[in-house]
Amino acid sequence: MLTYEPLQNYLSRQTEDVVALTFEDIERIIGAELPASAIRRNEWWSNNATGHSQAKAWLDAGFVTANLDRKGKTVVFRRASGRIARGGGLREEPAEFRSAMEADMNATHHPAFGAMKGTFTIEPGYDITKPVYTDEEWNEIESEVLAKFDRMFPGDAK
Repeated sequence: MLTYEPLQNYLSRQTEDVVALTFEDIERIIGAELPASAIRRNEWWSNNATGHSQAKAWLDAGFVTANLDRKGKTVVFRRASGRIARGGGLREEPAEFRSAMEADMNATHHPAFGAMKGTFTIEPGYDITKPVYTDEEWNEIESEVLAKFDRMFPGDAK
């Protein structure tokens, strides 16, 4: 039996679209400890089955990892949209033609939405909408650039 087959079987039996598990729950389900990389690396929980037997297990059960909290040692599995679990595998639903306009109107998020989640932190109280330079600083920068341009190209008219 493969290490993560019990996890696949467990998820395949779930009727809910969202399944939250602790790392301890997963260890109990698979009957073994999770590797250190599961606790240390977000990549271990990625939804890429190539060379990753754990991801293949939840993907074959029709789930993807949605929320990972390595510090809290919890993960949320969400039923994969557009896919149906059948007999332990995945089957694509029949594709329907949709125009680009229809796709844009129905899209809730860009496919890359959340891809950088957790990679950086914005300091509390920092206004990310605040301009980098004040109007006076921009005027100073512009005059410096124009002066350099005039020195580089003395005969060019503006």
